[in-house]
Amino acid sequence: MNPVIGRCPICRDTLEVVRLYCRHCDTAIEGHFSLGRFYQLSPDQLQFVETLIRCEGKLNRVGEELNLSYPAVRSRLNEVIRALGYEVRDESAAVAERRRAVLQDLADGKLTPEEALQALSNI
Repeated sequence: MNPVIGRCPICRDTLEVVRLYCRHCDTAIEGHFSLGRFYQLSPDQLQFVETLIRCEGKLNRVGEELNLSYPAVRSRLNEVIRALGYEVRDESAAVAERRRAVLQDLADGKLTPEEALQALSNI
């Protein structure tokens, strides 16, 4: 059996399923059915997602398996996120904000230096 493709090989527009068939009872259902978001991904992106799942979402392990640097893995993940129609958050700004918050808590006496060091290492 061939895998279902999500994009037209001619114009690259999204394909739509119009018929479903059961081989067991010979039932056919016709209509307009969505393929879902994952069919918007290229074969390379789908393979990356499978690797990500197999590595339990750990980007360092994905990098080891694919022989890629962490920034390259992060870049591929961002491509997949965008291809699925989601917005990629600027991670560097979020990390900087978390660091500032930890340092402010340290300055305010809410954290000990050891606690701040631990919090910063987890960011």
